[in-house]
Amino acid sequence: MIPVRILRLNSESDKPGPALEIASILRAGGVMVFPTDTFYGLGANALSAAAVEKIYTLKGRPRSKALSVVVADLDQAKSVVSDPPPVLDELAAEFWPGPLTLTLKARPVFPPDLLGPGGTIALRVPAVPWLRGLLRAAGFPVTATSANVSGEGELDDFEAVRRVFEGRVDLLVDGGRTPGGASSTIVDLSGESPRLVREGIVPWVRIHSYLGRTPGPRR
Repeated sequence: MIPVRILRLNSESDKPGPALEIASILRAGGVMVFPTDTFYGLGANALSAAAVEKIYTLKGRPRSKALSVVVADLDQAKSVVSDPPPVLDELAAEFWPGPLTLTLKARPVFPPDLLGPGGTIALRVPAVPWLRGLLRAAGFPVTATSANVSGEGELDDFEAVRRVFEGRVDLLVDGGRTPGGASSTIVDLSGESPRLVREGIVPWVRIHSYLGRTPGPRR
Protein backbone atom coordinates (compact mmCIF):
# COMPACT_ATOMS: atom_id res chain seq x y z
CA MET A 1 0.00 0.00 0.00
CA ILE A 2 1.11 3.57 -0.70
CA PRO A 3 1.82 5.64 2.45
CA VAL A 4 -1.14 7.88 3.32
CA ARG A 5 -0.65 11.56 2.60
CA ILE A 6 -3.51 14.00 3.18
CA LEU A 7 -3.54 17.66 2.27
CA ARG A 8 -6.38 19.75 3.64
CA LEU A 9 -7.00 23.02 1.88
CA ASN A 10 -9.45 25.81 1.38
CA SER A 11 -11.02 25.21 -2.03
CA GLU A 12 -11.24 28.98 -2.55
CA SER A 13 -7.48 29.44 -2.14
CA ASP A 14 -5.13 29.75 -5.10
CA LYS A 15 -1.98 30.31 -3.03
CA PRO A 16 1.12 28.79 -4.69
CA GLY A 17 2.35 26.67 -1.76
CA PRO A 18 -0.05 23.69 -2.00
CA ALA A 19 -0.15 23.99 -5.78
CA LEU A 20 3.62 23.64 -6.07
CA GLU A 21 3.65 20.69 -3.66
CA ILE A 22 0.90 18.85 -5.54
CA ALA A 23 2.43 19.66 -8.93
CA SER A 24 5.70 18.08 -7.78
CA ILE A 25 3.89 14.86 -6.85
CA LEU A 26 2.08 14.71 -10.19
CA ARG A 27 5.24 15.53 -12.13
CA ALA A 28 6.89 12.50 -10.51
CA GLY A 29 4.10 10.24 -11.76
CA GLY A 30 1.92 10.33 -8.64
CA VAL A 31 -1.87 10.09 -8.47
CA MET A 32 -4.18 12.19 -6.32
CA VAL A 33 -7.79 12.25 -5.22
CA PHE A 34 -9.03 15.84 -5.37
CA PRO A 35 -12.23 17.92 -5.16
CA THR A 36 -13.64 19.41 -8.35
CA ASP A 37 -16.57 21.75 -8.95
CA THR A 38 -18.89 18.72 -9.06
CA PHE A 39 -17.49 15.52 -7.48
CA TYR A 40 -14.13 14.16 -6.34
CA GLY A 41 -11.78 13.19 -9.16
CA LEU A 42 -8.68 11.08 -9.78
CA GLY A 43 -5.83 13.26 -10.98
CA ALA A 44 -2.56 12.39 -12.72
CA ASN A 45 -0.30 13.92 -15.33
CA ALA A 46 -2.36 13.49 -18.50
CA LEU A 47 0.80 13.47 -20.66
CA SER A 48 2.32 10.48 -18.82
CA ALA A 49 1.39 7.04 -20.13
CA ALA A 50 2.44 5.40 -16.84
CA ALA A 51 0.35 7.81 -14.76
CA VAL A 52 -2.68 7.38 -17.01
CA GLU A 53 -2.33 3.60 -16.72
CA LYS A 54 -2.52 3.96 -12.92
CA ILE A 55 -5.86 5.75 -13.25
CA TYR A 56 -7.37 2.98 -15.37
CA THR A 57 -6.13 0.36 -12.92
CA LEU A 58 -7.45 2.21 -9.87
CA LYS A 59 -10.91 2.58 -11.40
CA GLY A 60 -11.03 -0.81 -13.09
CA ARG A 61 -12.05 1.16 -16.19
CA PRO A 62 -11.92 -0.35 -19.70
CA ARG A 63 -9.14 1.17 -21.81
CA SER A 64 -11.71 1.74 -24.54
CA LYS A 65 -13.29 4.51 -22.43
CA ALA A 66 -11.44 7.81 -22.72
CA LEU A 67 -10.60 10.01 -19.74
CA SER A 68 -11.41 13.71 -19.46
CA VAL A 69 -8.81 16.28 -18.39
CA VAL A 70 -8.77 19.72 -16.82
CA VAL A 71 -6.64 22.64 -17.99
CA ALA A 72 -5.76 25.98 -16.42
CA ASP A 73 -7.22 28.21 -19.12
CA LEU A 74 -7.95 28.57 -22.82
CA ASP A 75 -4.27 29.01 -23.66
CA GLN A 76 -3.36 25.70 -22.02
CA ALA A 77 -6.26 24.06 -23.84
CA LYS A 78 -5.04 25.34 -27.20
CA SER A 79 -1.54 24.09 -26.48
CA VAL A 80 -2.74 20.47 -26.52
CA VAL A 81 -5.42 20.51 -29.24
CA SER A 82 -5.06 20.55 -32.99
CA ASP A 83 -6.72 23.13 -35.26
CA PRO A 84 -9.19 24.50 -32.66
CA PRO A 85 -12.39 25.84 -34.27
CA PRO A 86 -13.38 29.52 -33.74
CA VAL A 87 -16.36 28.42 -31.65
CA LEU A 88 -13.94 27.21 -28.96
CA ASP A 89 -13.06 30.82 -28.12
CA GLU A 90 -16.73 31.78 -27.97
CA LEU A 91 -17.78 28.91 -25.71
CA ALA A 92 -14.73 29.33 -23.47
CA ALA A 93 -15.49 33.01 -23.02
CA GLU A 94 -19.08 32.22 -22.06
CA PHE A 95 -18.78 29.02 -19.99
CA TRP A 96 -15.19 28.67 -18.69
CA PRO A 97 -14.25 28.35 -15.91
CA GLY A 98 -17.14 25.99 -15.31
CA PRO A 99 -18.67 22.55 -15.84
CA LEU A 100 -18.64 22.47 -19.65
CA THR A 101 -16.42 19.78 -21.18
CA LEU A 102 -15.43 20.28 -24.80
CA THR A 103 -14.15 17.47 -27.03
CA LEU A 104 -11.53 18.51 -29.59
CA LYS A 105 -8.93 16.92 -31.82
CA ALA A 106 -5.80 16.34 -29.75
CA ARG A 107 -2.21 17.01 -30.64
CA PRO A 108 0.01 13.90 -30.51
CA VAL A 109 1.12 14.58 -26.94
CA PHE A 110 -1.27 12.32 -25.00
CA PRO A 111 -1.07 8.57 -24.31
CA PRO A 112 -3.36 6.78 -26.81
CA ASP A 113 -5.45 5.22 -24.02
CA LEU A 114 -6.48 8.68 -22.83
CA LEU A 115 -8.01 9.66 -26.17
CA GLY A 116 -11.48 9.22 -27.58
CA PRO A 117 -12.52 8.19 -31.11
CA GLY A 118 -10.55 9.86 -33.87
CA GLY A 119 -7.81 11.00 -31.48
CA THR A 120 -9.95 13.43 -29.52
CA ILE A 121 -9.51 14.83 -26.02
CA ALA A 122 -12.28 15.99 -23.66
CA LEU A 123 -11.24 18.97 -21.55
CA ARG A 124 -12.56 21.81 -19.41
CA VAL A 125 -11.37 24.66 -17.22
CA PRO A 126 -12.57 24.04 -13.64
CA ALA A 127 -14.31 26.72 -11.59
CA VAL A 128 -12.24 25.86 -8.48
CA PRO A 129 -9.54 28.56 -8.00
CA TRP A 130 -6.94 26.35 -6.27
CA LEU A 131 -7.22 23.75 -9.01
CA ARG A 132 -6.55 26.30 -11.74
CA GLY A 133 -3.57 27.47 -9.68
CA LEU A 134 -2.30 23.89 -9.57
CA LEU A 135 -2.69 23.49 -13.34
CA ARG A 136 -0.76 26.71 -13.94
CA ALA A 137 2.00 25.55 -11.57
CA ALA A 138 2.17 22.08 -13.14
CA GLY A 139 2.13 23.30 -16.73
CA PHE A 140 0.33 20.20 -18.01
CA PRO A 141 -3.28 18.91 -18.16
CA VAL A 142 -4.47 16.65 -15.33
CA THR A 143 -6.95 13.78 -15.58
CA ALA A 144 -10.32 14.57 -14.04
CA THR A 145 -12.22 11.32 -14.20
CA SER A 146 -14.50 10.70 -11.21
CA ALA A 147 -12.91 9.18 -8.10
CA ASN A 148 -14.87 5.96 -7.96
CA VAL A 149 -14.68 2.36 -9.09
CA SER A 150 -15.97 2.01 -12.62
CA GLY A 151 -19.72 1.34 -12.60
CA GLU A 152 -20.27 2.77 -9.11
CA GLY A 153 -21.69 6.15 -8.15
CA GLU A 154 -19.70 9.39 -8.09
CA LEU A 155 -18.58 10.64 -4.67
CA ASP A 156 -18.95 14.14 -3.21
CA ASP A 157 -17.81 13.34 0.36
CA PHE A 158 -14.14 13.22 1.31
CA GLU A 159 -14.49 10.48 3.91
CA ALA A 160 -16.33 8.27 1.42
CA VAL A 161 -13.68 8.69 -1.25
CA ARG A 162 -10.95 8.23 1.36
CA ARG A 163 -12.35 4.82 2.28
CA VAL A 164 -12.10 3.73 -1.35
CA PHE A 165 -8.66 5.10 -2.23
CA GLU A 166 -6.66 5.48 0.99
CA GLY A 167 -3.38 3.60 0.58
CA ARG A 168 -3.88 3.31 -3.18
CA VAL A 169 -2.97 6.86 -4.28
CA ASP A 170 -0.08 9.19 -3.45
CA LEU A 171 -2.16 12.10 -2.20
CA LEU A 172 -5.64 12.73 -0.83
CA VAL A 173 -6.70 16.37 -1.16
CA ASP A 174 -9.44 17.10 1.38
CA GLY A 175 -11.79 19.81 0.21
CA GLY A 176 -14.72 18.76 2.36
CA ARG A 177 -17.97 18.08 0.56
CA THR A 178 -18.12 19.05 -3.09
CA PRO A 179 -21.25 20.53 -4.74
CA GLY A 180 -22.19 17.19 -6.35
CA GLY A 181 -25.35 17.26 -8.42
CA ALA A 182 -25.19 16.77 -12.15
CA SER A 183 -21.91 16.14 -13.96
CA SER A 184 -20.43 18.51 -16.52
CA THR A 185 -22.12 18.94 -19.88
CA ILE A 186 -20.09 17.51 -22.77
CA VAL A 187 -20.12 19.05 -26.25
CA ASP A 188 -18.14 17.57 -29.15
CA LEU A 189 -16.41 20.24 -31.26
CA SER A 190 -14.28 17.82 -33.27
CA GLY A 191 -16.70 17.46 -36.17
CA GLU A 192 -18.29 19.76 -38.69
CA SER A 193 -20.81 21.11 -36.18
CA PRO A 194 -21.10 21.04 -32.36
CA ARG A 195 -22.81 17.93 -30.99
CA LEU A 196 -24.24 17.30 -27.53
CA VAL A 197 -22.68 14.20 -25.96
CA ARG A 198 -24.03 14.51 -22.41
CA GLU A 199 -26.30 17.09 -20.88
CA GLY A 200 -25.24 18.00 -17.34
CA ILE A 201 -25.20 21.15 -15.23
CA VAL A 202 -25.12 23.47 -18.25
CA PRO A 203 -28.44 23.03 -20.13
CA TRP A 204 -28.13 22.21 -23.83
CA VAL A 205 -30.75 24.81 -24.66
CA ARG A 206 -28.44 27.47 -23.27
CA ILE A 207 -25.49 26.22 -25.31
CA HIS A 208 -27.57 25.77 -28.45
CA SER A 209 -29.00 29.28 -28.26
CA TYR A 210 -25.52 30.66 -27.69
CA LEU A 211 -24.12 28.79 -30.68
CA GLY A 212 -26.63 30.60 -32.84
CA ARG A 213 -24.74 33.82 -32.12
CA THR A 214 -21.29 32.37 -32.81
CA PRO A 215 -19.39 31.72 -36.05
CA GLY A 216 -20.54 28.62 -37.89
CA PRO A 217 -18.65 25.32 -38.03
CA ARG A 218 -15.32 25.03 -39.81
CA ARG A 219 -15.39 24.49 -43.57
